Amino acid sequence: MGIRRNARELALQALYQMEVTGDTSPRALDLFLSHFEGGGEAKDFARQLISGVMDNRERIDAIIAKSAENWKLERMAKVDLLILRMATYELVFCPDIPMNVSLDEAIEIGKRFGSADSPTFINGVLDQVAVATGAKSLRHE
Repeated sequence: MGIRRNARELALQALYQMEVTGDTSPRALDLFLSHFEGGGEAKDFARQLISGVMDNRERIDAIIAKSAENWKLERMAKVDLLILRMATYELVFCPDIPMNVSLDEAIEIGKRFGSADSPTFINGVLDQVAVATGAKSLRHE
């Protein structure tokens, strides 16, 4: 597994813990990350994703809500929503990451951490996010 995939999975787990516990403090994040082995590069990218999602959550959620027809954010599985938030953050705020990489990574992480329906759901919503944010539409069917 590559460094960035490892970082994305670590970020997902940290965001999940923050969502469940409500503790978004830097101390809680440091404690969480201290329990994981891995190089500083993976943890640094994970921190970038986590802080990016947290700092821009309102805007990210608005984009997802607009893109997920007939789905309220509160009804989405937490893991799926967090994966969507990370990928949307990458699509909107990380122009150095190719769009297809962000989409592919989100779908693969959905396969590992989500339900059987997660990859299809994530793909469909992110396709609409890509359109809403001005990126080219890509299908991963």
